[in-house]
Amino acid sequence: MSTEYSGAGDPRRSIDLLWGRAPAPAARRGPRPKFTVPGIVAVAVALADAEGLAAVSMRRVAEQLGVTAMSLYTYVPSKAELLDVMVDAVSGEAVRDDYAARGWRERLGEVARNNWELYRRHPWLLQVATSRPVLGPNTIAKYDFELRSFEGTGVREVDSDLLLSLVLNYVTGAVRAAVLADQAEQRTGQSETEWWAAWSPLLAEVLDPARFPTAARVGQAAGEEYGAGDPARAFAFGLERVLDGIALFMPKGRPA
Repeated sequence: MSTEYSGAGDPRRSIDLLWGRAPAPAARRGPRPKFTVPGIVAVAVALADAEGLAAVSMRRVAEQLGVTAMSLYTYVPSKAELLDVMVDAVSGEAVRDDYAARGWRERLGEVARNNWELYRRHPWLLQVATSRPVLGPNTIAKYDFELRSFEGTGVREVDSDLLLSLVLNYVTGAVRAAVLADQAEQRTGQSETEWWAAWSPLLAEVLDPARFPTAARVGQAAGEEYGAGDPARAFAFGLERVLDGIALFMPKGRPA
């Protein structure tokens, strides 16, 4: 996967677009504007969902809208600013009015699953490096909502930020494995189960259990219990272990 970077555009233009402060094309002389920034972003997101982030360019988005790339620059100055608004737009999908559970453990589990589902709907997000975060309203609302999972725990504010990053980084790694498995199936035409069915007999011809006793034993046990790799199962199992570790950090006497 190629990597794109958020925050790479003009700071003022990005902030204006993210917060709806960009001067409307309608204020200029000429015909009434045909598009809105949210409408353009929705087309770009749909294109990224269908074909990947590499397919998104000002030219391709303009083609989808039936205009020239030069016409699009009236609304969005470049792909860098467009990418920031795309990330912010989909980030709002992980925000809820409130949590379904009261305890911090269930709340963090909800945060993790929301992000898992967000990445599964928009796998191109994995290609966006957000070390310089998108400073838009949806991204900040997401951060605010997710931090509220620690309310009432007694955890220091700076630690709540670090613990949230721990959970989100885990989700990113787990969902990356799932997306790569999907891409492997699309490119080869073989499911994980079909791939193992084809390769396992060949591996058995060369694998010496005496030379690799632990790998042979564990691999056989894993294959017998759940067959081919299951990213969703691995995600759920790993999430519980991450939450177990956070529980050890929580102030004593605070209910999970």
